[in-house]
Amino acid sequence: MAVTVAICCFSALSSTVKSRYSLAAAAASQHRFSTSRTSIGSISSNHSHSHSRTSSNPKNGSRSHREKEAVPQKKTPRRSSDERPCSYADGNSGKGNVGRFQSSAFKSFGTQRKDNKEILFDMKEQQVQPGNLQEAAFLNAVVKVYCTHTAPDYSLPWQKQRQFTSTGSAFMIGDGKLLTNAHCVEHDTQVKVKRRGDDTKYVAKVLARGVDCDIALLSVESKEFWEGAEPLNFGHLPRLQEAVTVVGYPLGGDTISVTKGVVSRIEVTSYAHGSSDLLGIQIDAAINPGNSGGPAFNDQGECIGVAFQVYRSEEAENIGYVIPTTVVSHFLNDYERHGKYTGFPCLGVLLQKLENPALRACLKVQSNEGVLVRRIEPTSDAHSVLKEGDVIVSFDDVRVGCEGTVPFRTNERIAFRYLISQKFAGDVAELGIIRAGNFMKVQVALNPRVHLVPYHIDGDQPSYLIIAGFVFTPLSEPLIDEECEDSIGLKLLAKAHYSLAKFKGEQIVVLSQVLANEVNIGYEDMSNQQVLKFNGTRIKNIRHLAHLVDSACKDKYLVFEFEDNYVAVLERETASAASSSILKGYGIPSERSSDLLEPYVDSLGDNQAIDQDFGDSPVSNLQIGIDALLWA
Repeated sequence: MAVTVAICCFSALSSTVKSRYSLAAAAASQHRFSTSRTSIGSISSNHSHSHSRTSSNPKNGSRSHREKEAVPQKKTPRRSSDERPCSYADGNSGKGNVGRFQSSAFKSFGTQRKDNKEILFDMKEQQVQPGNLQEAAFLNAVVKVYCTHTAPDYSLPWQKQRQFTSTGSAFMIGDGKLLTNAHCVEHDTQVKVKRRGDDTKYVAKVLARGVDCDIALLSVESKEFWEGAEPLNFGHLPRLQEAVTVVGYPLGGDTISVTKGVVSRIEVTSYAHGSSDLLGIQIDAAINPGNSGGPAFNDQGECIGVAFQVYRSEEAENIGYVIPTTVVSHFLNDYERHGKYTGFPCLGVLLQKLENPALRACLKVQSNEGVLVRRIEPTSDAHSVLKEGDVIVSFDDVRVGCEGTVPFRTNERIAFRYLISQKFAGDVAELGIIRAGNFMKVQVALNPRVHLVPYHIDGDQPSYLIIAGFVFTPLSEPLIDEECEDSIGLKLLAKAHYSLAKFKGEQIVVLSQVLANEVNIGYEDMSNQQVLKFNGTRIKNIRHLAHLVDSACKDKYLVFEFEDNYVAVLERETASAASSSILKGYGIPSERSSDLLEPYVDSLGDNQAIDQDFGDSPVSNLQIGIDALLWA
C-alpha cells in the first residue's frame, strides 16, 4: 500500500523544470511525502486536487516522472528509520498530567507589550457563533501569499534552478508580523501578500524560517497594509471532537475558503517538510493545496494552529494536520530569545521499550517504567553523561512509562520526546536514571541534533570545490533527491540513512561528477563516490579538503582515495594549469563556493586522531525495528 503526505502549498512549475521540492524516499518505508503548490494563473480541471505518486518503487523520484506532473512532488525525506514517526499515545493508561509543560508553552500568549522581549498575544475570548464563522471579522486577518522560488541546483552547485511561483496562506499575529509555513517561502526570491478584499499586493520579508517545525515569520513594512487590521487571538490545545475550521486560499478560486471538521487526534506527528517529530493535531476538515500557512479556528474564533499537510492513502480519507499553538509559541519565543530561530533540541539517544518483565529484572528495574539507552550520538551532550545500558525513568520529575510514554492530559499519554520538544536549545534537563541497579539523577544539556547528511542546506548555495574538473560537494538529501537513488549507490545511501556524525562539522564529501578534459582522461565516468583521503590524509569535510588541496603546493601529485580502494591521481602542476580553461569551457564562475574562500579553522584539532572511518557507523536493521523507541 502506498500513502502520501501532501504539503499543501500550491505552485506553478514549467513542464521542463524538475520538482525541486522532492525529498528522497525512505528506503525502509514506502511512505511518500509530496508537495503540492497552487498554480498562479488559470487552473485546469485536472488540477482540482493534489497529485501524488502512489508507486512503492523508490525510482519514481526520477526527473522524467516529475516533469510530467502538473504539481511538484515531495517524497519522504530520506531519514533513517530511527527517525520514523511512531505513535505512543495510550488514552486508557494515563492518570497524571504534564500540564506544566503545556502552560509554560502558552506564557507568551498575553497582551502584546513592546517592553517584553517575547512576542505576546491577547488571550481574551472572542465569542463567535458557529453559524456565523464565515462572516466573522477575524477572517480578515488571513492573507494570501505569493512566493517566487529560486532553489539551488545541487547537481550543478555553482548555479541555481529556474524560478517558479506558488501561492499559500498566512495570518496576522500583531506587531507587523505574519505567520505561514516554511515550505511556502522556501528558497524565496520574492514574497508578496494580499489581504482579503484587496487588489494590492505588498512585499513581505522573511524574518525567520523554522524548517523542522515548518513555520516561517514574515513582516510587512507598508503601513497601508496594516490599516484596520486586527491580529488573531491564540487558543489553547483543543480537546478531541472539538469543532475546527480551516481558513485559507486553496485552489479552486481566488477568494478565501472555509472548511469545517473536528479534532480527530493529538499526538507526536511526523512533519514532512522538516523531517522531524513534533506535536500535531489531526483533523478531518479538508486541507487542499494552497491552505498551507492558513489558521485553524475553534468555535470561539481563536486560532488553535496552522494548517500544513495532509495524509493521503488508498485506505484512509480526510486526514489533515495542523501545527498546534504550543509549537507556534516555541518558535516565536525561540526567535525572540535569540534574535533568530535555533531549532528544537533533542536528547541524542536511541531508546528501547522495557515492556518485557525479564528484561526489566535483568536491568534491575523494580517498577514497570523506564526506557533503555541503546546508543548515544557522539555529538550530543548526553554522550558525556549517559552510558549505554542506562535506564531513563524520569525527565524533569515526570515518570517515563515502559512504552516510552508520559502522562499528557486526563486519561491520555504521549511519546516521551514530547517533553524534550518543550525545551529550548541550551536548556538543561534533569534525568532520573538507573545504572547497574542504582538510581541517580543527572543533568543533560539539550541542543539541536547534528545530522551527518543534512535534510536542508543553510545559505543560498551548497558548498563545492572543483579541482581539474573534479567536482566535490557535501552529500545532502537534496543532492540525493536530484541524482536519484540508482545513481547514488546502495552503500552511500546506507550511510545517508543510518550513519551518525562523530564530531560537529563532519561531512560526507562526494565526487559529484567529472568535467571531461585532457587532464582527467580515464576518470570521466566517475560520479557520486565518497572521497575518503587526499594525499594520505582522511577528509573531515569539504572545507578541510579545500585546505588540504591549498596546502599541497609542494607535492608532485594530487592523490584522491575513494570507497573500495579506488584511487585517482592528477599531476599537480598540470591540474592547476588546466583549471582556468575547464571553468571557462563549462561557464563556471569560480573553482569553489564563496564559503570556501574564508580561512580554514580546524574545529576538531590537528592533534586528535582521525584515522577512524568517519560516517561509517550504520544502524543495523535490528536497531530500527518498530518495537524500539526511536531517537529522542
